[in-house]
Amino acid sequence: MNAAVLIVAAGRGSRFGGELPKQYAELDGAPVIRRTIEAFLGHPGVGEIRAVIHPDDVGLYRAATAGLDIAEPVYGGAERQDSVRNGLEALAAGEPDAVLIHDAARPAISPAIIDAVLAALESETGAIPVLPVVDTLKRRGEGTLLGETFDRASVLRAQTPQGFRFADILAAHRAAAGRTLTDDAAVMEAAGHSVVGVPGEERNVKITTNEDLEAMQSTTGPSFDFRTGNGYDVHRFEPGDAVIVCGVTVPHTAKLAGHSDADVGLHAITDALLGAIAEGDIGDHFPPSDPQWRGAPSDRFLAHAQKLVTGKGGETVHVDVTIVCEAPKIGPHRAAMRRRVAEILGLTVERVSVKATTTEQLGFTGRREGIAALATATVKLPDPSLR
Repeated sequence: MNAAVLIVAAGRGSRFGGELPKQYAELDGAPVIRRTIEAFLGHPGVGEIRAVIHPDDVGLYRAATAGLDIAEPVYGGAERQDSVRNGLEALAAGEPDAVLIHDAARPAISPAIIDAVLAALESETGAIPVLPVVDTLKRRGEGTLLGETFDRASVLRAQTPQGFRFADILAAHRAAAGRTLTDDAAVMEAAGHSVVGVPGEERNVKITTNEDLEAMQSTTGPSFDFRTGNGYDVHRFEPGDAVIVCGVTVPHTAKLAGHSDADVGLHAITDALLGAIAEGDIGDHFPPSDPQWRGAPSDRFLAHAQKLVTGKGGETVHVDVTIVCEAPKIGPHRAAMRRRVAEILGLTVERVSVKATTTEQLGFTGRREGIAALATATVKLPDPSLR
């Protein structure tokens, strides 16, 4: 089943009370909406991911989602129902079989709930995660008076993502334009379709107030798995007048020999990232026997590795590379190298370290026959224990 995801993030969150809309508030070091999108990015049952945002939030959205492999956002409407309809119309071009509609302010969504909703859609037109009501329900009366007590066994709490067969929910939203319904399941029901419930989770909380955000930060913690990868590369010198290291051209009395541009620094970082996510090495992805990579700029290799990281729902946290050579001098170019690596990976410069050392004239680097590089990358991936 080809399932798309629609992240609804156009609301203003008036009850939240912060300086920013709640979807852009920080949760465990990253915006809430980024946490939410990352939860879907690594899921094998999910295809296109698209967010519906407020036109005033474009800058916030771009900053929050930098480096994530997702579709361009859609602008929302006056009401949530209008925003969802706008998002569904944008997804229609991709012709998905199903769609999961999810609140941007529910960042703790687990793979188990996603799996359950998708599984139900194999045979049902709609499915939503639900939870039992554990508190007694009372009707509000006059002033402080209370009315009758409800039978809580007959009601359930609805969560998101709410999943539907795409053609059915798009037609239902078009038919419901101008009406006000409480959620997307209600839109489907108004169109005559049935919706089933699957087990929800207490941790799948919708952030509504600042207190909700604080509680989530203090009780859930980040649900991520940190991985470290190492990379090593070496290239010999050949006649030339400059070397390329970490994306920066450095004048020298020779150049580095290699099938690509022989950027020893970027090659080592690429292997470190691939190692962190257990995706082989640079030769597996860009074999030197393939003529299309002859003379290729190595930033393409590093960008590919970074795309594989984000495709798993991951995030590169930090990279550290050490250049080993007697000459040329790396120190004068370190700042430029850090900026270039950070640019390729979509990181801040503070998350990139470039160092240089010699081997005290020992070995091939000491004899000035070439340059070596060692790199370490730290990657944050969704915690596999939650899958």
